[in-house]
Formats: sequence, structure tokens, C-alpha cells
Amino acid sequence: MSKKAWGGRFEEKPEDWVDAFNASIHFDKNLVDEDIQGSIAHATMLANQGILTQDEASTIIAELKVIQQDIHDNKVPLQESLEDIHLNIEHELIQRIGAVGGKLHTGRSRNDQVATDMHLYTKKEVQNIIESIAAFQQTIVNLAEQHVDTIMPGYTHLQRAQPISFAHHVMTYFWMLERDKSRFTDALKRIDLSPLGAAALSGTTYPIDRHETQQLLGFGGIYENSLDAVSDRDYIVETLHNISLTMVHLSRFAEEIIFWSSEEAKFVTLSDAFSTGSSIMPQKKNPDMAELIRGKVGRTTGHLMSMLMTLKGLPLAYNKDMQEDKEGLFDAVHTLKGSLKIFEGMLASMTVNTDRLATTVRQDFSNATELADYLVMKGIPFRDAHEIVGKLVLWSIQHDMYLLDVPLDVYQAQAPEIEEDIYTYLQPDEAVKRRKSYGATGQDAVKHQIDVAKQYL
Repeated sequence: MSKKAWGGRFEEKPEDWVDAFNASIHFDKNLVDEDIQGSIAHATMLANQGILTQDEASTIIAELKVIQQDIHDNKVPLQESLEDIHLNIEHELIQRIGAVGGKLHTGRSRNDQVATDMHLYTKKEVQNIIESIAAFQQTIVNLAEQHVDTIMPGYTHLQRAQPISFAHHVMTYFWMLERDKSRFTDALKRIDLSPLGAAALSGTTYPIDRHETQQLLGFGGIYENSLDAVSDRDYIVETLHNISLTMVHLSRFAEEIIFWSSEEAKFVTLSDAFSTGSSIMPQKKNPDMAELIRGKVGRTTGHLMSMLMTLKGLPLAYNKDMQEDKEGLFDAVHTLKGSLKIFEGMLASMTVNTDRLATTVRQDFSNATELADYLVMKGIPFRDAHEIVGKLVLWSIQHDMYLLDVPLDVYQAQAPEIEEDIYTYLQPDEAVKRRKSYGATGQDAVKHQIDVAKQYL
């Protein structure tokens, strides 16, 4: 006969390699704290309902706490043959306190047990992620406050477009992250539900109190349907989606950092602590941390796709396929938290090369729109102004000049309305200052934006 917890109707035991394939202990050992927490709540409720005696529950709870610490101290050998963290803990409990340990599983199944563990884990980690996002947002705000008056080229199509405030540019990522934070916060409503007491799929005949365990575990709500309680993995898909989208935002920011720190741009200089060198080229300083963050989006998005494909054809209620919900989530959580911490340090230690940026916006045609707007103020229709400026840009390129270098007589040959004040009007800092509309790049608008961001924090 098999010695498994479920082995009563089996005559043969699996071979070791089958056990290894079936086991999840290698990764669901991450749930030890959640599993102990859920078991303590369950034992407390069983005693309060008279299903266990108070002495039995006290013995179980006291030993569970000892086992929890012993597992953290590597004093409990976790066994593949016991499949998962739930059966490993139960086995250890029975070994230590005898038959009373076997009463802990009364009125529950591994199906609702693992669902409870995953809800507790996901809730805890989503709250940690929200805090990490907020810390990174604070770093962005700190950087922005230092560079409201720093002017840089704004880009579209990775071509110089218009001069903007450096603070305005980096604050874009604050708002992306704010939306990410909002999505995680909203997801907590669906994560914060207790499935405990749903048992295998149909509930239990024991007079349990699911609302008591809900309250003991700090869940905000409870599953109304026992089938749904053990089948639902929507909250994991939603969390993986939110992680993937946040990683996409970090990847976009990382791409900017990689470009800005290149020899071609020289807009920023990264700290040595967040850079690496080359084994063959002594001069190299590579933005490897930013590149790694950019690369890790592939794995988090892969975990999301994997989870969706795992669920797409599953009937109710629990199926062994659902064991695949853990590794991807654990890794995605670890990846995002690590990426946020790295990015926070990378940004806080980064030097913005303000002189280089100031030179750059004076050696391009990003003020061409300003010239068109100037002509519109003189009464010229915008489409005509656009064509006039296009011709002046072409003339400047042909004569190796920028718009600030064009002689006044050349300007007036194209548009007699142009006067001496054009050279002040085309200054990059003046161009930025004029953009006062709400949410624009003008210094006053950016300062207001930062003030609003601080209120969100």
C-alpha cells in the first residue's frame, strides 16, 4: 500500500522520478508562512466550533509555530515524496505530536488550503509592490525637482522634436507608475478573498465557520461559491498582468537611460555601482542594470501567457495543472521587486549632464515649431507658416547653420514680418517657458505637476 496521505486506495507507490515530477515542494516552500498562518486560523476555528478541543488546538498551534521557525532554520528536511509544503508540514506535525496532528485537516482540503496560501501570498506581495512603486516614484519626484529648469530635446520617432523640461520628461514615468499602483490597489479587492472552508469543491459537513477564518486571516471578503473558491486563479492572472505592464513601463524608462548614457547622447552619466565593464575593451562602461531590466520583461510576460494557457481549457474544480500557478508568480514578483529597487538606486545616483543638454538643444532644429508659431502671431496662416519654416530649415542645413544662426535678411526674404526679436523667441528656454497649458512642459506647469504628484504620494 502507498504511504501517501491519499494512498489508502493505492496498492503501489510511485517511483522516485515520478514523485520528483509530481512534487512542488521545490517552489511552494515559499508558502511556509502562509501555510502555517492558514492552519493556525483553521485550528482556532475548529476549536471554537467544538470540532477540536481547546487543548488539541493549543497543542497543534504551538507546534506549528515551532515547525515554522525550524523550517526557516533549515532544521526540517523537506521531502519530495511528500509532494508539497502542506503535506510536509502536516507530516512533521504528526511526527512531533502524534495522532492529534492528523485532526488539523478536518473540514478542509489541500484545494482550499493552497488557494488560501496563494491568496495570502499574493495579497502580501502586492502590498509590498505598491510600497516599492511609491518609493521609486519619490525618487523620480526628487530628480524632477532638481531639473525643472534643465532643458533637453524632446523626441518623436526618436528624432528631435521640441525642447522640453528634463523634469517633465522623467515625470511621465511617475504617472505611468501611478496607474500601475492604481491597478495593483484595485486588484487587491479581488485578491483579498478567503477560500478557506470550501474544502475540495463542495464545502464540508462539519459545522465550520468560514467567516471566522476570514476574519482571523484578515481577508476583506469571502468566496460565496465553494467551486469558485478552489477554481479561481483570476487574481493570479490579474497580478501577472499588472506586473508585466509595470515591467513594460520600467523597460521603456530603461531604454531611455541606455540611450541617454550612450557616447552619442551623453545626457546622463550612470554611477559605477549600476554599470559594468568589458572583459576585452578596457574603456567600456555598460548600462547593464538598465539592459537587464529591459530584458526581464520577456520572462514576466511569459509567465502571464503561461498562466492564461494553463487555465484556458480547465474544467471545474481543481486540476493538477493549477500547480503551475506558483513558479511563474513567485518569479514575476521577485523580478519586479528587484527591478524597482535597482531602478530606484540607479536613478538616485545618476548624474544629469546639464551643460551637454543645454548645448544639444542649441544645435538642432527643435525650435522650428516656435518659428512657425511666431509667424502665426504675425497673422500668417499656420499652413503657410509651416512651409516657410520648412524652407528656412532646408536653407540652414544647406549652409551648415541652425535657426538661431540665420541672418535676419535671410529670414525677412522668406517672411518680411520677422523682426529682431526672433532670436530671443527661438531660445530653447523661452520656448519651454511659453508652454503654460495644464500638463505642459513649461516650468510653472511642471512645478504644479510635481506638487500634484506629491499629493498622490
